[in-house]
Amino acid sequence: MIWVMKKMSRCTTSVRGRRYFALALLVSVLSSGCGYALAGRGSFLPDYVETIGIPLFENNTAFFEMEQILTEAVRTEFIGRGSYQIVPQEDGVDAVLIGRVVSINLQPSSFTDQQQAARYTFTLTSSIVLRDLRTEEAIWENASLVFTEEYDVATGGGALDASAFFGQDTNALERMASDFGTTVVTSILEAF
Repeated sequence: MIWVMKKMSRCTTSVRGRRYFALALLVSVLSSGCGYALAGRGSFLPDYVETIGIPLFENNTAFFEMEQILTEAVRTEFIGRGSYQIVPQEDGVDAVLIGRVVSINLQPSSFTDQQQAARYTFTLTSSIVLRDLRTEEAIWENASLVFTEEYDVATGGGALDASAFFGQDTNALERMASDFGTTVVTSILEAF
């Protein structure tokens, strides 16, 4: 390295040497890119995918209306990205996203001095597949996408009851659904 620097310093004294030095500097700057890009700025979907159908998710749990809440969150997140037309049907689209809520587990994770739940861990397992209708192949899929969030409860309840949990903190379900939608769409668009 020292030898190269000495050679370069001798070369920079002549006009021709300065040109080579400038060219070498330019090449090194241009080739120094590391291949990183800003998150959320790209898409790994084929260029011809413009319309995505997102029908209502299937719900295999006892949590009422969870499929509607999560489907709407994923649709809203895709619409927010602004690059795709999102429709609720499977017909007349370039790709279709099929989702299924496989399981939901709600467990207390911390307790008050009176041994009442103060914080819950919400774990949702879903199956998501985005299918290209032109090639009939999966563009992206995760048969076991696990999403976990923790939420504080405004007042401790004695029983482990999801309706009581979400009833006490009505924003908890909305926050969780929004985070889920962001996680799913980011995973699809950035090919995680």
